[in-house]
Amino acid sequence: MVRRYVAVAVLAVAVWLTGVSGAEAQSAMLNLPRVSQRAEVMQRVGITDITIDYARPLVHGRKIFGGIAPYGKVWRAGANENTTIALSDPITIDGHALAKGTYGLHMIPGESSWIVIFSRNSTAWGSFTYDQAEDALRITVHPQTIADQDVLSYTIDDPTLTSAAVTMRWEKVAVSFKVEVDTPELVAASLRNQLRGRAQFEWEPWSEAATYLLDNHLNAEEASKYAQASIDNEDRFENEYVKARALTVLGRKDEAKAARDRAIQMGTQLQIQSYARGLQAQGHYEEALDLFRDNIKKDPNSWVAHNEAARLAVAQGDYDTALKEMKLAFSSAPETFRGQISNLITQLQNKVDINK
Repeated sequence: MVRRYVAVAVLAVAVWLTGVSGAEAQSAMLNLPRVSQRAEVMQRVGITDITIDYARPLVHGRKIFGGIAPYGKVWRAGANENTTIALSDPITIDGHALAKGTYGLHMIPGESSWIVIFSRNSTAWGSFTYDQAEDALRITVHPQTIADQDVLSYTIDDPTLTSAAVTMRWEKVAVSFKVEVDTPELVAASLRNQLRGRAQFEWEPWSEAATYLLDNHLNAEEASKYAQASIDNEDRFENEYVKARALTVLGRKDEAKAARDRAIQMGTQLQIQSYARGLQAQGHYEEALDLFRDNIKKDPNSWVAHNEAARLAVAQGDYDTALKEMKLAFSSAPETFRGQISNLITQLQNKVDINK
């Protein structure tokens, strides 16, 4: 009898918080439609997944903040079961570290500032059993005034490779906090595990891993080892050049030159040009220009060589020579490349930097 009374009391409180009549009340035991319906929002930041699971109450004509969610009191940040935020990797929130895991998300509303709470207890019903001793993190944020929003929502906005903004919106209030992730370090650690699997028997994953480390200014020694593992699987232009990049960063100039020479010898002109263009897209302009210079020597009269000579001329600001060279490239290029080269000619006539 006592247990039944407690269950009824809890349900009555839940009904009061969602503002529904007894005729519309949802069951605490059965799978029936709920007025505050469940929702989930997920965003990947780099390789880190951020997932918010919550129920969406309606304003339903009530005063919410400073009303049924009083200022200075812990609020469940949603409805029904705990609102939760799950993190697949360690992150920082507004500069404060938070370990990977699933947290109960609670808030303390205020007129000029709010407290956002990340609780180690993520399996409760609302905030009724909230215990501050279980806090993993508390941060203070400042609310923003928004247009009326009847249904509570969470969004994860402005995602980049290393950050995103989480925002709760309800009634006339928006509350946000910034999530940041050390993506390069997480990827570096992840690669070590990934390269113990099936990927270790192919040349490309090792080369890609080495390239990632170098592009993000991480461990060049590790990148050199990855490049060598790629070469051990299959010696190619791509991995020899990546090895040369790693050795250059390490200051091992003679070894770097030897690897670079091997790469140039192994690659076709078109293959080398494509790789150099990829370097340009990543912002490695001087490396790309050096590759163009060496690549031209393989066959100075090919359409690829004329294309690269045009790019070298553009780098010097000499658009007349660049236009002349690109027209020579057009005259001898295969049909499949002529449309692209024609566009480049038009750009050069308008003095557009085709290396960008």
